[in-house]
Amino acid sequence: MKKIDVLIVGAGPIGLACGIEAGKNQLDYVILEKGTLVNSIYNYPVNMTFFSTSEKLEMGGIPFMSVNKQPTRPEALEYYRRIVKHFDLNIHLYEGVQRVERQEDGAFLVYSEKDTYLADKLVLSTGFYDIPNKLNVPGEELPKVTHYYKEPWPYIGQKVIVVGGGNSGVDVALETWRKGAEVTMVLKEPMVDQNVKYWVLPDIENRIKEGSIGAYFSSSIKEIREQEVVIDTPEGEKTIENDFVLAMTGYRPNFELLDQLGVELTLDEKRRPCFDGNQESNVPGLYLAGVVCGGLNTREFFIENTIVHAKAIFTDIMKKKKQLVK
Repeated sequence: MKKIDVLIVGAGPIGLACGIEAGKNQLDYVILEKGTLVNSIYNYPVNMTFFSTSEKLEMGGIPFMSVNKQPTRPEALEYYRRIVKHFDLNIHLYEGVQRVERQEDGAFLVYSEKDTYLADKLVLSTGFYDIPNKLNVPGEELPKVTHYYKEPWPYIGQKVIVVGGGNSGVDVALETWRKGAEVTMVLKEPMVDQNVKYWVLPDIENRIKEGSIGAYFSSSIKEIREQEVVIDTPEGEKTIENDFVLAMTGYRPNFELLDQLGVELTLDEKRRPCFDGNQESNVPGLYLAGVVCGGLNTREFFIENTIVHAKAIFTDIMKKKKQLVK
C-alpha cells in the first residue's frame, strides 16, 4: 500500500485550508469527507446569515464577495466550491472514516467506507455539527423532535417549542413565528443569551416582551408527549400543547474518534482535546484543526479564528520532514 504524506479528515472550511497548505508544500494528501462539501454549512438553516464578515472567512488569497457585510449560507457554499476548484483540492466526498489504527512506525492506517489509506500524518478537522447535544428526556425519540432546522414552512400554524436561547434558537424562534407558528421558547438561563447577533437581540427581546413569542426562563423540558410537552419552571411543572419541538441545544465533537486515537482530553467541563502550539495532539503525528479543538466549549473557536491552524500545522510538518532528511 502506498503511503501518503497527510490524510485530512473533514472537508469543512478548515479542512479545505489544510488542503491548500498541503498542496502549497507539494505534499501527497487526501481529504476525506463523509458528506457533501462543507457539509455542516450545507446543513445550516436555508436563510442563515453568518455572524462573521466575508473578509474574515477568506482563505488562500481568494476574495469572498457577498452582497451584504455578513454573507449568507448560499454565498458561503459557492465560495468554498470555488476554493476547491481553484486549488484543485483532492477531496473524496461521501467517504466517511470508520476506523483508524496507529502503526508501530507512527503512521496511521485509515479505513474508510470505500478504501484504506496509510498516512504519515493525520489531521482531524471534523468540527462538531454532526453530533447534537441531546435533551435526554422521555419522548425525545418522537418524530416531532428535531435537533436540526432548515426552514420555517413545515411549521405554519403549528404549536412549536424552541429549546435554547443562543443564536440558533433565536433565529428559529423568530423565523417560524414570522411564518405563522405559535412559538414558545424554553431557556435554561434567566435571559436570552446576550451574545446573540447584535442586530437580532433587540428583535427577540421585544417579541418576548410584547407576548408575541412565549418564553419560559430558567426552565427545562421534563417530558415530550405526542401532543404536549411538560416543562420544569421556577413556578413548578407546566404542561402545554405542542406539535413540534426544535431543540437548538448545540453540538459536540466526535469524542469517540478522539478516544479511539488516544487523544487526551482536559479533565474540566470543557473536555478539550490536548494539543500544542503547532496543533499537534499528544499523539505524535496527529494534528487537530478547527472547532474540534474547543471540545464542549463550542463558542471559543470559529472559522475566522481557526483558519490559522492550517498554516501552523503544515509549517510544523515541513519542519519535521526536513529534520528527518538531515
